[in-house]
Amino acid sequence: MTEMKTTPGYRGLVLTLLLIVYTFNFLDRQILGILAQPIKLDLGLSDTQLGALGGIAFALLYSTLAIPLALIADRTSRSWVITISLTLWSGFTALCGLATGFWQLFAFRLGVGIGEAGGVAPSYALIADYFPVKSRSRALAIYSLGIPIGLASGTLLGAYIATHVNWRAAFVTVGIMGVAIAPIFRLVVKEPPKVIAPATRAPVSAVFAILAKKPSFWLMGFAASMSSLAGYGFAFWTPSLLIRSFGLSLADTSYYFGSLLLVGGCAGVFLGGFLADRMGPNDRGAYAKLPAIAWLITAPLFMAAFLSRSPTVAWLLFLIPNALNILWLGPVTTAVQNLVPPHMRATASASFLLINNLIGLGLGSWVMGGLSDAMALRFGADSLRYAAVALAGFYLIAFVLMTLAIKPLRRDWVEVQPGV
Repeated sequence: MTEMKTTPGYRGLVLTLLLIVYTFNFLDRQILGILAQPIKLDLGLSDTQLGALGGIAFALLYSTLAIPLALIADRTSRSWVITISLTLWSGFTALCGLATGFWQLFAFRLGVGIGEAGGVAPSYALIADYFPVKSRSRALAIYSLGIPIGLASGTLLGAYIATHVNWRAAFVTVGIMGVAIAPIFRLVVKEPPKVIAPATRAPVSAVFAILAKKPSFWLMGFAASMSSLAGYGFAFWTPSLLIRSFGLSLADTSYYFGSLLLVGGCAGVFLGGFLADRMGPNDRGAYAKLPAIAWLITAPLFMAAFLSRSPTVAWLLFLIPNALNILWLGPVTTAVQNLVPPHMRATASASFLLINNLIGLGLGSWVMGGLSDAMALRFGADSLRYAAVALAGFYLIAFVLMTLAIKPLRRDWVEVQPGV
């Protein structure tokens, strides 16, 4: 696949629409976190059950279906796959507002995961086709701004609607919004022409065969999953922690946590992409070195923030690790794109996401919820606080694994002609 010849303005429009879709991707995930306490009271759920709804209920099919949907995207139309996926996950998000019990809500969250499985990997591949390698990390970092923007939007919008109406109306509202955007995306985003003939496109076994032989793929995948295990656990449970341990109202929690996600998250994602584009061309190992350093700093700062008794001091302590814990997105997603030839990019991205999401997204909120239930007898309302401190240790594991990936990445990188 060669770089698609388009105007900078159109490339910017495509990236903006991909960013909007990705924002809804994370908005629909995070809204459950800010609504956890009203849902818990209404449906009579435990922390472990809530953690399962935020993790494995969503991640089970989201992770496993990403690869077959990426294959379909590589062989057909990525823009169509993204459009259908957005419609599907938004529809199931709306249905979550109709749930009357744990298992019904669990089933609807499975549906959200099915839809979102077709969103990210095809988007990575589209960006790789529209943007040359010299600016690809920044483009992927801008796309990844959908994570903090979506998390913050889900927190603020969910709390606002729940406060003024109820938690069910919040799910229905954001679901309908996503469905409305889907046709606009399809009309505007064109599918780049494919130069690989269908008969010569690589089967998934060929992509797996290439990735399996590259230590950097496995090290980066498991490093990212350790970071995501803590990150997704924090994203889901921090609103509940702020309500229980700091005594904040639902509305105050949304402003407090939303501002952290928006300011810290956006700064971290953009910084990662900027630094990777500056350092990466001279040293491919920088794509792994940058997140490793960030995670080493992240762990102790998160621990100190969660142990703080002052909301003001905690906010200041939270700000830096909220930036650094997702700095990896631009560098690592770029590196994964360049472990295989261009026509295998969507499938390679989906393979990486399978590891990252099945472990990180699938286990993060569930593990933290289980730890909270286990610690409740000793720590009472503060059980989430100490569960979070324990979870922060996974950033140190991520640091070790990503440090080990630096040298192999230099060997495993697939160099292609400029602009590809």
